[in-house]
Amino acid sequence: MDCLALYPGTFDPVTLGHLDVIRRALRLFDRVEVTLATNIAKRTLFSDDERADLIRQSIAGWPAEERERVSVATFEGLVVEHARRRGAAALVRGLRQVSDFDYEMRMAVANRRLAEEVVTVFLTPSEEHAFTSATLVREIHRFGGDVASFVPEPVRAALAARRDNGGER
Repeated sequence: MDCLALYPGTFDPVTLGHLDVIRRALRLFDRVEVTLATNIAKRTLFSDDERADLIRQSIAGWPAEERERVSVATFEGLVVEHARRRGAAALVRGLRQVSDFDYEMRMAVANRRLAEEVVTVFLTPSEEHAFTSATLVREIHRFGGDVASFVPEPVRAALAARRDNGGER
C-alpha cells in the first residue's frame, strides 16, 4: 500500500526543524507531500515558488531513497479537501512545545469533522530544533542576526541575498 501524508504549512522559510519533521514522517509514510499554504491575504517573505524551490534545494543532498519520496505542492483553501483530492491518509503537524498543542488540537478536531478519513499525526522535532520557528528566523534575519544554526544552507543564502537586495521580493 502506498501511503501518502501531507505536511501542510507556510514554510516561510523552511527551517531545520521542518526538515527534521519531514524525515520523521518518512519513517511512517511511503510518501510525504510538503503542502505549501497559499494565502493571498498573508504577505510572506518568500513567494510560493521561492518557498517550494527552497524546500527542494534543502533536500537535494538527502539520499535518493528519501528525496524521491518527498514532493512539494501548493494549495489554497481547506487542507483536508486538498488531502482528499490527493488521496492522503494523514496530515502531519509538528509540535515544538506545549503551547503549539492547543491550536493544533483544535485544528485536528475540526479537520476530523470535515474529513474523518484523514488522520492528523503529531510529530516532534529533535531537541535541538524544538524552539526553532520560521517566525523566529524571520525576526533574527530582520535584525541582521546569523540564522545559520536554524535553517539549511539554501535558505541562509536566500536570506542573505534578500538582505543584500534591500529585503524585497
